[in-house]
Amino acid sequence: MGTTTAASTAATPQGRGRGGRERVLAAAARLFAVQGINATGMEQVAEEAPVSKRTLYAHFRTKADLVIAHLQDLASSGATLEAVLTREDIPPRERVLGLFDPAPADAAPAGAAPVRGCPFIDAAAEFPDPQDAVHAYARAQKLRMVELVTALVTELGCREPAALAEQLVTLADGAASRAMVLGEADYGRHARAAAEVLLAHALPDPA
Repeated sequence: MGTTTAASTAATPQGRGRGGRERVLAAAARLFAVQGINATGMEQVAEEAPVSKRTLYAHFRTKADLVIAHLQDLASSGATLEAVLTREDIPPRERVLGLFDPAPADAAPAGAAPVRGCPFIDAAAEFPDPQDAVHAYARAQKLRMVELVTALVTELGCREPAALAEQLVTLADGAASRAMVLGEADYGRHARAAAEVLLAHALPDPA
């Protein structure tokens, strides 16, 4: 996820000019990661971008629209822990275990930035109403996560793949949450060890 400093964008005219949407998303990503979504106001995002408020609201009519676009941007950029599940360049088992490695957004050197954990869980916690559009989007992403894991463990031939997938994603989400709270990007190594045991017991017995 690229970042653009205020200094580098100062020469760009404010308005609905070229790159305004991208600058808003980059600014929102920085602010949301550091201080949370609810603590970040739309005016602050506009100042950080920098764009005029008119430009900001031309691209994002509401803060919920901005938050959902931010989450979509994270999902498409491969910056979330779920991204490894769709990689076709590594075997299915390693994709599943990749859930327990630091997410790309958290892989910076220690102290360089706050550990994000899972941005979908963070967003759902900040928008707790299940009917809220942000919460609904976060829920959809977590449901997709378990669907992807179910398909992978089915491909591996594991017994009871649906139940196993729920166990694995519960481990991954729990590890991501503890990584955020403790500020330890590699905390998932503990859950990975448990996941390896679950996978070993779920595989068919050798003939």
